[in-house]
Amino acid sequence: MNSKKYLKGILSKLYSKKMSVSSAFDALKSLPYENMGFVRLDHHRFFRKGFGEVIYCENKTMEHVKKITEVLLKHGNPVLLTRANKSLYDFLKKTFPVLKYNEPGRIIYLKKCGLKNKKTVLILTAGTSDIPVAEEARITLEVMGNRVKTIYDVGVAGIHRLLDKLPEISKANVIIVVAGMEGALGSVVGGLTDKPVIAVPTSVGYGSSFKGIAPLLTMMNSCAPGVTVVNIDNGFGAGYFASLINK
Repeated sequence: MNSKKYLKGILSKLYSKKMSVSSAFDALKSLPYENMGFVRLDHHRFFRKGFGEVIYCENKTMEHVKKITEVLLKHGNPVLLTRANKSLYDFLKKTFPVLKYNEPGRIIYLKKCGLKNKKTVLILTAGTSDIPVAEEARITLEVMGNRVKTIYDVGVAGIHRLLDKLPEISKANVIIVVAGMEGALGSVVGGLTDKPVIAVPTSVGYGSSFKGIAPLLTMMNSCAPGVTVVNIDNGFGAGYFASLINK
């Protein structure tokens, strides 16, 4: 049972007098958040945002992540753990065998819902080195119930590879463009489509790319209208925002 059904069930029992006020209060005491000592888990985020809390795993202990995951699974909502390494996945898999792992995107997940939207989000990368960030966006979108198509390695160094894909670009409802180096692909795609473009700068490149600062500034200064930009390497943020637009 997910959190929404859980809350509706309590209110229904209270209304029909199958549950006392004190019992309902006890059932709801972990809402709007559950204080677990080391974390205050936000169970109401699903109602406010349409998607539950996502766990950022870096700088958290394995035991803390395990305890959070256990509560998330108990509430029956989709599970999404970002910036997770393989060691953490192997540790969690022993207790929660239903979990899956996307190694390039460093993301642990469990889908709880099917396809919610038949409109397609298209993810493009400039090069293969940008794929990990793109995969983080892809898994985020799929867990949130979106149809996703990917086209990788179509950067401006060989622009004909992108132009071959104009029919797919025109069919997409939202487009995510992931690029490092100088980050020009976002502007190029923005000039070829009337669909919203979410540009993701990556920390891929030689020294003068300044670990993603150069493509970030290029994308921020795009002269193509309809391009918005998320933070460096933020595939999750791009996927989440694309899902909001797509629905």
